[in-house]
Amino acid sequence: MNKKRVAAVLAGIVLLAAILGLLWKRQAPATAGLILHGNVDIREVDLAFRQPGRIAALKFDEGAAVKQGELLAELDTRPFEDALALARANRAQAQADLDKVRHGSRAQEIAQAGASVQQATAALQEAERNLARQTALSETGAASERTLEAARSVRDQARAALSSAEQALALRREGSRKEDIAAAEARFAAAEAQLAQAQTALADTRLLAPSDGLIAARVREVGSMATSATTVYTLSLQEPIYVRAYVSQPQLTRVRPGSTVRVKADGTDEVFRGTIGFISPKAEFTPKSVETTELRTDLVYRVRIVLPGAAKALRQGMPVSVSVDESTQP
Repeated sequence: MNKKRVAAVLAGIVLLAAILGLLWKRQAPATAGLILHGNVDIREVDLAFRQPGRIAALKFDEGAAVKQGELLAELDTRPFEDALALARANRAQAQADLDKVRHGSRAQEIAQAGASVQQATAALQEAERNLARQTALSETGAASERTLEAARSVRDQARAALSSAEQALALRREGSRKEDIAAAEARFAAAEAQLAQAQTALADTRLLAPSDGLIAARVREVGSMATSATTVYTLSLQEPIYVRAYVSQPQLTRVRPGSTVRVKADGTDEVFRGTIGFISPKAEFTPKSVETTELRTDLVYRVRIVLPGAAKALRQGMPVSVSVDESTQP
């Protein structure tokens, strides 16, 4: 009788072991993969004007979806328009000065200089004739030495006047010096640069969306003054969504960049597929200088997971579970 009971007990144990083994095999695929835990990490951009000024318009409120290149806000443009008008006037003046030195003297100015040469030539000829008469009279004693010296001085002055007139005519014909042209060109280039700077400053009074996203925060209001470092909007980038998770040192060999993962937010049944895009090369938490075997297991490495198309269901900081498909490791 005891033998039958013992046999029955042994048979029950074997049957129970078989049932437990079957249940373990059925559940093993669901738990065999590496499970990580992390949080949704949505990147944000603080948007500001590049120019200081008074805010004239804000186009969107918090929660609004915007497209890349869409106008978000504007500054009062009056000071920038005035600066642009002044820059255009300075450029026009510099252009006129450059054209003047490039073109050289006008035909009328050259003709005027030529007439001055002719006048100086006639004056010299008259002075030379008068000097010749005074010299002849001096030889006969009819003219004093003082009169002769005066005639000679007039002749010398006439020669100098003629030389000056000839040089002036040569300058008119030659035109502006190369140095003067180069200086005018430099002034024109500076005026053009100032004009371009004024145009850029006016364009910077319009704040455009750098990419698609959601307005996470509207920091300023219409009428407030903004500097070039003042945040006006905070833009939440919706594509792609990232998950920040951590893997321990013993698990580090089980993950690779490019591995496929399944991400599930706590409290929901929706599963998103993504890939591991980055594994930190250094530990987030450094153990003490004297490491024991136990302390080495506390090393944790940050993992970034890319989730395309999950923006509508996931929010910043939301806790998620990550199941790594080890069979897809590259």
